[in-house]
Amino acid sequence: MANTKSAKKAVRVIARRTAVNKTRRSRMRTFIRKVEEAIEAGNQSEASEALRAAQPEVMRIVKHGILHKNTASRKISRLHARIKALGN
Repeated sequence: MANTKSAKKAVRVIARRTAVNKTRRSRMRTFIRKVEEAIEAGNQSEASEALRAAQPEVMRIVKHGILHKNTASRKISRLHARIKALGN
């Protein structure tokens, strides 16, 4: 357990940041889930719209340092490829 004043404050700060990050990560996953549901349904136009909405949300997560830039790019790229494959 933290036993200095600064360590106790650090624990409080970490708890607050963790809560914020969880909220943001959950929001991003919701947007991605909407894209995946549209892909599963085979609806290319709906999936494209959902991806257009999800992309800035994912990049916002990167800006806040919750997700690495390359990880976010990989997720977007793979979703885009799956949507593109629906058209064939």
